[in-house]
Amino acid sequence: MSPEITGYVMEKLFAHGALDVFLTPIFMKKARAATKITVLCRDDCREGLIELLLTETTTFGVRVSSASRFKLRRDFIQIETRWGPVQAKRGYLNGVLLKTVPEYEACKRVAEENDVPLRDVYVETLRAITLLTTQHHSVQR
Repeated sequence: MSPEITGYVMEKLFAHGALDVFLTPIFMKKARAATKITVLCRDDCREGLIELLLTETTTFGVRVSSASRFKLRRDFIQIETRWGPVQAKRGYLNGVLLKTVPEYEACKRVAEENDVPLRDVYVETLRAITLLTTQHHSVQR
């Protein structure tokens, strides 16, 4: 299947409810190069995504397996940067803050609005998060 079609199918899978899609280069029988498309989805989207794979790709079959998901409790905060606020996601385990991560789309928006490299926005947001975390731990002691 043409790689252009693979990218198109990936976009359609997301548009039809896929939570994540990833592509893995593989070799199949008779040493044929191929791309394995893995789709993570909720049960209520499964049938439509299977139909999409069968109609939009060259495959004759789709394997289905179930997986469990465990996730951190999350909330969001605004991090101030010199270019404006950037949303960041915080993750908690048993009530303990484990990590704070800048949201990609928020960093991208700020970078585009200010015509600065995305990397610069991301790095500055991480620095601000580190400073906030350090200050928070100092106050608790």
